[in-house]
Amino acid sequence: MRKIIILFLGICTLISCDKEDVYTAIPTYIDLEIPSNFPQLEYNLSKNPLTEEGVALGKKLFYEGRLASDGIIACGFCHEQASAFTHHGHTVSHGVDGAIGFRNAQPIQNLAFFTEFTWDGAAIHLDLQPIIPITSEVEMNETIPSILAKLSSYSEYEPLFTKAYGDAEVTSERMLKALSQFMVTMISGNSKYDKVVRNEDNTAFTSEENKGLEIFTNKCATCHSGALFTDKTYRNNGVPYNSKFPEEEGRKRVSGYEADFYKFRVPSLRNVALSFPYMHDGRFGTLEDVLNFYTDGMTENGGIVDPLLIKEDGSLGIDLTTDEKTALIAFLNTLTDNTFLNDERFAEY
Repeated sequence: MRKIIILFLGICTLISCDKEDVYTAIPTYIDLEIPSNFPQLEYNLSKNPLTEEGVALGKKLFYEGRLASDGIIACGFCHEQASAFTHHGHTVSHGVDGAIGFRNAQPIQNLAFFTEFTWDGAAIHLDLQPIIPITSEVEMNETIPSILAKLSSYSEYEPLFTKAYGDAEVTSERMLKALSQFMVTMISGNSKYDKVVRNEDNTAFTSEENKGLEIFTNKCATCHSGALFTDKTYRNNGVPYNSKFPEEEGRKRVSGYEADFYKFRVPSLRNVALSFPYMHDGRFGTLEDVLNFYTDGMTENGGIVDPLLIKEDGSLGIDLTTDEKTALIAFLNTLTDNTFLNDERFAEY
């Protein structure tokens, strides 16, 4: 009998220790590794310090289908790692019950270096960006209060929130900041291009890639500038108006200004070889299609086409020969970061 009592007390002590480990654990703070050729962060980490526990919670939430009304459409549903966290195979986003949106899902990478998000800049802080797809009827079709109630009812989230924040309370701020922590760590800066720029591993461009870089510098780098390969502006690039999506007005949807009609944010070109289809509505399936558009497909679309894309004779487009297009694509392929695309830290469980 004495042995049974001792064993029982031992089990109770073990359980008590385990619960204490789970519920009073101190978060493990982590540093963010920023590539030496990158700009400074825009995201303020002092207001949301990175911790192993916060990032783990954010990853769990990123792949949590129950954030959607149908229990299926997670953030990771439209942002697949193998295709640079875009919605591979879909021109525009697909949401709950087969609902179809009107925009192509953008890559999720290097978001900590930006202050505005989505094609039209509707989100002005990374912590707020997930609210747009979560509440969109054609994407996740949920409400924040409903999500908080669901997460509070799932037993697996009690220890995750407690480890990250000290107690099990599920709030919108905690949920959104955890998602941000995960997304902040998603830095892509280890492509062949980066290794050449940083003089790493004796990496060098081929003659074709060097030719492509020269063409890119002369004809593309004004808009796709810097280490992020975007100047973060909104521009009308003469893409033909898509009557299939009459609700699409580009930046005008946010600003209300007619001058912003059909202006879209200049996308980053990192991992561009794998982030197809291209443009705000995914109309182009290949890089060849995109370059052919810039040489022969630009048109007046009801907005003001960017002056940089208007030639001296008044016509629209960029002059590129077939050989120049081939070289340009060879250079763009050097922006593929296979380390990022295969990093298990970002992979679905």
